[in-house]
Amino acid sequence: MTIDHAAALRSLHVPGTPLVLPNVWDAASARAVQEAGFPAVATGSAAVARVLGYADGEGTPVGEMMAAVARVVRAVDVPVTADVERGYRLKPAELAERLLATGAVGCNLEDSIPGTGELADAGAQADFLAGVRDAAGPGLVINARIDTYIRGRTSREEAVERGRRYLAAGADCVYPIGLGDEDEIRALVGELGAPVNVLFRPGVPALARLGELGVARISFGGGLHQAAHVYAQGLFAKVREGQSPY
Repeated sequence: MTIDHAAALRSLHVPGTPLVLPNVWDAASARAVQEAGFPAVATGSAAVARVLGYADGEGTPVGEMMAAVARVVRAVDVPVTADVERGYRLKPAELAERLLATGAVGCNLEDSIPGTGELADAGAQADFLAGVRDAAGPGLVINARIDTYIRGRTSREEAVERGRRYLAAGADCVYPIGLGDEDEIRALVGELGAPVNVLFRPGVPALARLGELGVARISFGGGLHQAAHVYAQGLFAKVREGQSPY
């Protein structure tokens, strides 16, 4: 992947015409997403962790996560953005270097502290994002996750404040994960005036409606992998019962 791939990925973040990213977990799922016609591929950290045999929340050794991202990149011809949680305790420059070495041209970075469930200080997180931006230059599209909603802090004012700090630090898009209320999505998009990512899950407005609300990016997180896993469990159960799984 090249800086041109980063520019292509960045250009796909259009409020009102969102980039839809069915998050993948390995090379095979990445190829399937490209073959389905999607213009970019995104990994999901929780799904990748489960496939590799680790727990979500930075339980995956950084080398194994980066190797998994590199395999996804090699499998497709479209831009790849990687979910790397909060950076696996790497310094910003090393994180940027290792990400770019995989061939990925984008990343998710969350503002929860792994293992604690606590939110990082907004100023410290903004400094971290600025460090990644300075080290990576324009070759990395940064999607800055805002975890206030999943931590029970539903104040739009706090989400907007964090979002503005992260955008000022160099983020290209902000990701208020867990936000699903239609009126709140519309209001937050309007107040930020920048690309916003929404996690698609049951109870969230339909894909077309999210576009009408001004969303610029839609992710599926670990949901698709979980659905595929449940389906596979059903196949295995049929085999165990002596039935054909086909």
